[in-house]
Formats: sequence, structure tokens, C-alpha cells
Amino acid sequence: MTQRRSVLQTLALSTWVAWAQQAIAAGQAPMPPGLRRLRGEVQINGLAAREGQVVLPGDTLSTGPQSEVIVVMGANAFLVRDNTRLAWLADIATGVLRVLSGRVLAVFGPGAQRIETPTATIGIRGTGCYIESESEQIYFCLCYGSADIVPLADPAQAVSLTTRYHDKPFTISRQMGAPLMQTAAVINHTDLELTLLEAAVGRRPPFAGQPSRY
Repeated sequence: MTQRRSVLQTLALSTWVAWAQQAIAAGQAPMPPGLRRLRGEVQINGLAAREGQVVLPGDTLSTGPQSEVIVVMGANAFLVRDNTRLAWLADIATGVLRVLSGRVLAVFGPGAQRIETPTATIGIRGTGCYIESESEQIYFCLCYGSADIVPLADPAQAVSLTTRYHDKPFTISRQMGAPLMQTAAVINHTDLELTLLEAAVGRRPPFAGQPSRY
């Protein structure tokens, strides 16, 4: 049953990607701002959310068990998985996404953006990334683009990365130790999902047209 469900979800996602890519080719914006593909329990600021509802800076979004939603905000798009809590902060100079808990796949357009997590602050530019946030550590995959990562436990271990294709996923711990950042595998996100998010904001990922490994 689990394998069948996975196959059906992949087919549904492929259909969405094909539709979005056709819209791009026709010069249309494939998805207007707001919540898309809402499934299960999704709340904004503690109230039940609805398909198409616009998310604004200052809003907090949460999902329940077996829930999922795509959020389109300007040049950015997010695939928010179950049991996740996010907040978008109002900042004059920089867009800020606070990942309080859970899992999110995100693509960002040009310009300075900042991600805040329980264990690190991440500055990004034109990036695709995946985050799993827990109280004691986060998992971070810079799928492509550039990022400046500052571990909160020891800012002196800050690093700047540029990757092209899931080159260096790692975990970042809250606990002091050597090292705070540990290499990890690529987990729980796919190229098909990244392609859908980029299509949602009228773009293609940098690996488009190449064989997919994830």
C-alpha cells in the first residue's frame, strides 16, 4: 500500500510539473500567489487555511499530521510538509523565513534572503534548499545556489557555500563540539519537487534537462 501511494503521488506531481512547464512555455505565470495543493490540516495564524489564501510577511503557517501545502510568495515558493511550523518575518531590507520546526523545501528568487532555524542562521541568494528542523539540530541541503551558514553555538565556524546539485548536505547541531557541522546524505526531497516549485514562480532549476539522481 505504501509503495502504491508513493507511485500515485509521483504521478500526480509529474502532472503538476508538466502543466506548470507548459504554462511557462506559453509565457504565463503558472501559479498566482497563495496556498496551492493544500492537503490535510493547514493553519495560518492559528486559523484554518483555504486554497488560494495569500500568505503575508508576519504570518505563521502550521501543518498537522499527513498534511502538506505549497506556498507561493512573490519570487519564492515553498513545499511545506506535515507537522511543520514556519513564520515569515517583516524586514525592510531582507526577506526572513523562520523554520520553527518540521520540514520545508524552498526555492528563492534573486536578492538577499535569510533563514532562521533553532541551530543556525542562513543567508541565501537565488537558492534552492531543503531543511529539516529539530530542537537540537537541523538538516540542510543546499540543492543549488549560494548560502552563508552561521551556527548559533559557535559563529566562528561560519561557512560560505556555492553548490550546483545537492553537493554538500549536512547537519548543524545546537551543541558545542568539533565539528558542529557534519556531512549527511541527500534525504526526503526530490528533483521533481524542486522542478515544481521553480515552475510555480516561472523558472526552471539549473539542473533542468540533465539526468536526475534524486
